[in-house]
Amino acid sequence: METEHIELLAPAGSFETLQTAIDAGADAIYFGIDDFNMRATAAANFKLEDLQEVTRRCKRKGVKTYITLNTLLYDEELDRMRKIVEGAERYKIDAIIASDMATIQYARSQNIEVHISTQMSISNSESLKFYSQFSDRVVLARELSLKQVEGIVKQIEAQNIKGPKGKLIEVEVFAHGALCVAVSGRCGMSMYCYNTSANRGKCSQMCRREYKVTDLSSGKELVVDNNYIMSSADLCTIGMLPGLVKTGIKVLKFEGRGRSPEYVDTVIRTYKEALQAIEDRTYSQELVKKWNQELKTVFNRGFTQNFYMGRKINEWAGVYGSKATQERTHIGIIERYYPKIGVAQARIQAKDQFQIGDKYIITGPTTGLARGKIESMLKDEKAIQMATQGEVITFKISKKVRKNDLLYVLRHRPTHGDY
Repeated sequence: METEHIELLAPAGSFETLQTAIDAGADAIYFGIDDFNMRATAAANFKLEDLQEVTRRCKRKGVKTYITLNTLLYDEELDRMRKIVEGAERYKIDAIIASDMATIQYARSQNIEVHISTQMSISNSESLKFYSQFSDRVVLARELSLKQVEGIVKQIEAQNIKGPKGKLIEVEVFAHGALCVAVSGRCGMSMYCYNTSANRGKCSQMCRREYKVTDLSSGKELVVDNNYIMSSADLCTIGMLPGLVKTGIKVLKFEGRGRSPEYVDTVIRTYKEALQAIEDRTYSQELVKKWNQELKTVFNRGFTQNFYMGRKINEWAGVYGSKATQERTHIGIIERYYPKIGVAQARIQAKDQFQIGDKYIITGPTTGLARGKIESMLKDEKAIQMATQGEVITFKISKKVRKNDLLYVLRHRPTHGDY
């Protein structure tokens, strides 16, 4: 089965995750500018003035860049939207992901490629045909089955549905990451309760919380087996990837602009390896088990295949927060790197101990992410087994790191049982 046509689209919310995604082998990066995207409340956004550096890094590695500009807009915000679109044109951003017609039409007027966001809930070929006059790519609704996705792709070919560039319109789907309980993310609950609109990127994530059901007439509390009745488990398609590829989709999109560099690194590398295994005909359930274990080491709420294979009623998070089997702890800071010998010098800042055998990661705006395992380390040119707060150590590392990069130790994290 050929997978060369599949684009891996990675999230980025900082220069750390941007560089990590590039190094992990992503084909394209999507990111937000200020608060005009669906992660407006997170610190997971770039500024307009960052575009030059973002595009410089990506174009140097042949990685495409997409800006998410997919919130609902009000009249008083249109000028700011136009400035972002004009910035995208100035720095040759490859496309804008949009859902509001004001954004879609202005981007088209500036000759910028448009990708229709999943917020539009496109779930049939006729809707897709309508939007093809504006867009070269459509992100389908998240509520579709594999059969329905495949049917839409076949209709694109059968009806010769083309976008503005004159090529068959591309289909993009989500492959991994957080899911919203509402239809394609269009929820009014946060707006109703806190006046923070989910459709403007300011969701308070009320669905992720634990709730009790009370009979108002008697005051009695009803027992609910799953207290997290609105918090969906995260999407994971690694175990059904051949079927997803077979539908004919062009892009696998990964949620996670608010996630850590190690999340982006793990997810992109794992799916890239799985796609290669499909190509090489070595994909197997044994490998799926290994990949699932790797994906479980980073942020997740448990896994579901969502609607692709038919939604099950018990695919809910069950707990608040992450079920990751591994967690990082800040342990120190990089003070120097010796490129000729591939050695990093670090100062231990935390009270925690750093010792032989520990797995670590190092992150920084230019470095992105570096991983390793402490095989040996020196203090004052003498070998030591363990370092403590205040000590300065050196150790071998395979990737270049930089002054002020942060050093984290990775440890096993107690979980909430199997999932």
